[in-house]
Amino acid sequence: MEIREATAADWPHIYPFWARIVEAGETYAYPENLDQHEAAALWMEPAPAHVVVAVEGERVLGSAKMGPNRPGRGAHIGTASFMVDPDVRGRGVGRALGDYVVRWLSDAGYHGIQFNAVVESNVAAVNLWQALGFRIIGTVPESFRHRTNGPVGLHVMYKKL
Repeated sequence: MEIREATAADWPHIYPFWARIVEAGETYAYPENLDQHEAAALWMEPAPAHVVVAVEGERVLGSAKMGPNRPGRGAHIGTASFMVDPDVRGRGVGRALGDYVVRWLSDAGYHGIQFNAVVESNVAAVNLWQALGFRIIGTVPESFRHRTNGPVGLHVMYKKL
């Protein structure tokens, strides 16, 4: 598996699993039913964001985007979002992307990483981020409308770099 900077040519390969994950209604609060162009505007952000893909040969397995959590006086804290094709879960793609993000943000001089909205019922993600040194610093109760579980909390997670 290789992790490299995403290009516009990667988006048609990201969008199918991006849309599938959003439509599942279990992990992301993005609006549903976005077309490719609307979704690309949310995911394929320009600098200072950095968007990458995890690939195996020509196949895009997952993607991550990272950059400052806030502008100005908050720009020293990074943030990131991750999407892994559900067909390849359990193969270490999320961990590889997580390792990449931590290393990239650290090398770029960020002071820490804040994840603003990790769905508390997304146990695999919560466990992965904790294994990578993140801690839950708070939970906003009932702030995510999970498709099957109803209102669940969103964790704010943090890692000092």
